[in-house]
Amino acid sequence: MLKSSVFALSIVIGIFSGCASSRQASTSQQSNREPNKLTSKEKRDGWVLLFDGQTTSGWHGYNKNAVPAIWKVVDGSIMLDSKARTRGAGGDIVTDQEFENFEFSTEWRITEGGNSGIIFNVKEDTKFANTYNTGLEMQVLDNIKAADNKKPNHLAGLLYDLKGTADLSKPKPVGEWNQARIHQKNGHLTLYFNGIKTLDIQIGSDEWKSLVENSKFKGWANFAATPKGKIAFQDHGHEVAFRNVMIRNL
Repeated sequence: MLKSSVFALSIVIGIFSGCASSRQASTSQQSNREPNKLTSKEKRDGWVLLFDGQTTSGWHGYNKNAVPAIWKVVDGSIMLDSKARTRGAGGDIVTDQEFENFEFSTEWRITEGGNSGIIFNVKEDTKFANTYNTGLEMQVLDNIKAADNKKPNHLAGLLYDLKGTADLSKPKPVGEWNQARIHQKNGHLTLYFNGIKTLDIQIGSDEWKSLVENSKFKGWANFAATPKGKIAFQDHGHEVAFRNVMIRNL
């Protein structure tokens, strides 16, 4: 009986060891890719980098001429350094270019209790005080300790305050890199978060109109009003970092 128990225990240990090895191998495989570098296949598929890993070229502060001082390049990422906040040093950053039919991909990492966002279809104009006045937001969040974690459609990887459920939001532990992807073509919008599809909808459809009508954006005449705009990283007051920022036109 003792031998059987020992044998069974050894099988269990072996299984867990195998799982651990698989997880380690997966992590190792991910880390083997050099950040902010396109593979040969990605280049053939039309991907281009929006961040070179060394400078903030191609970006500027929303309704500003330069990148706010709070945004820095640190260890191959665009990072919002919340400790560097001074008067006038903050604000969202946006791409220099506008995009309409595109596939966008990035990795993000948030600190404990952190909140940020990837906002797209942003119309940059001084008559709009914020990027989210016109753009749509894919949420960046610490689901566990962020203050804005009370509503299911406010969680990481979801279309902020519009659609999504908690079971679709599967962020990595705080401090690890998450992968976000936005696919938009002819108004059809699909979001993916760590490989999980979190949204599939046609902008302007009856379903879309119902979602907006029941959201905080009800009555916002300029919200999601145009199919083309800039992509923004949000300053929500918390440290956040982005890397492997890339896009391709569709």
